[in-house]
Amino acid sequence: MEAFATALTYAIPGFIILILIEEFAGRLVGVKVNRDMDTISSISSGITNVMKSVLGLTLIIISYGWMVENLAIFEIKSTLLVYILAFIGIDFAGYWAHRFDHVINVFWNRHIIHHSSEEFNLSCALRQPISTIVAVYFFLYIPMAILGIPAEVVALLAPIHLFAQFWYHTRLIGKMGWMEYVLVTPSHHRVHHAINPEYMDKNFGQIFIIWDRLFGTYQEEITEIPPVYGIKRPAGTWNPISINFMHMWLLIKDAWRTKSWWDKLRIWWMPTGWRPADMTDKYPVYAIEDVYQQKKYDSKPGIALKIWAWVQLIVLLALLYYMLLNVANYQFPEILLYFSFIALSVAAFTTLMDKNWLALPLEVIKFTAGIYLLYLMDGWFGLDDVIPFASYILGIYLVASLGASFIILKFELTPKSESQFLHD
Repeated sequence: MEAFATALTYAIPGFIILILIEEFAGRLVGVKVNRDMDTISSISSGITNVMKSVLGLTLIIISYGWMVENLAIFEIKSTLLVYILAFIGIDFAGYWAHRFDHVINVFWNRHIIHHSSEEFNLSCALRQPISTIVAVYFFLYIPMAILGIPAEVVALLAPIHLFAQFWYHTRLIGKMGWMEYVLVTPSHHRVHHAINPEYMDKNFGQIFIIWDRLFGTYQEEITEIPPVYGIKRPAGTWNPISINFMHMWLLIKDAWRTKSWWDKLRIWWMPTGWRPADMTDKYPVYAIEDVYQQKKYDSKPGIALKIWAWVQLIVLLALLYYMLLNVANYQFPEILLYFSFIALSVAAFTTLMDKNWLALPLEVIKFTAGIYLLYLMDGWFGLDDVIPFASYILGIYLVASLGASFIILKFELTPKSESQFLHD
């Protein structure tokens, strides 16, 4: 927990700086890189994923350490060779895990959040899941375990491998010559994120594009076919927590409602998007037919809502960063309470971004939880020692957040748009 939190204290500022550089570069070349609400939603998703990862809220069926102890046949002496093989092994496992997430119905829920943005920029790289509750791909690491690659090497390289996938989420970098044959580039990944029929379910590689070339899933970006980004069944919300579970909720409803017992069983393992015949007729779900007629989700926020959403994001980033810096000073239950408050805050203000009235009860719960934490911890988790009167400032923020939500909803609340009904 502590090691990963420390790594994030370096990675997060780097990500933010690169997002700002991309925005500035986009303006210089006349390309609109970000939409306010989409970018805020993406970064908010990153916040929730960071909390889930730091807390380690994933059930590991079989640990890698156990596999090394019980399956190792070889013992590689060369330190350099161990690290090279480990990195290649992690990437190989990543390719197949990524591919399974795309083609098996139940596993798509683990990955839908990453593809939910209808933009393609560095911030969308931060749309990472909180729905990966069970680590189901342990068997992909068996080859590394047989080679005797130590668990601590894998633990060190895994976050590096993850962070190295950030840079290629951009439209501002064209094709990169010889690198296109070896590494995953922005051009490759634009194809992967596209919903064009020519591009769907291609380029699953994470660092090396070689796996796609070997296993028949490679697709080059075609100049005449500009990628269209998003998911075929649009999310219709800025709330990343809702997006994380909307596909699973659809599967559960379909499995419950369908009259066929065979369909109740097989729906989970069918190709992604498959639904029982009686469900498609009785409970249709909107899906994009012609990707070139895509209408991007837009809650049409006023200037006040935009400004307030940015304020909320900055406050939550500051609170997150404070806990990452001090995670060693607190016990797990305290960290869980802290992160639960941030998750509740994300749900509340991103629901407000949708101009959905449910933001108000969420804000009331957030306000109550915040006041309770201030009382329980006799201040805000020691922040007063760093910033004088910080707890009072947090109290004022909680009041302002509740009041602002009420005022914004009063002036901006409109009936739900069609897109917001997509997954009801």
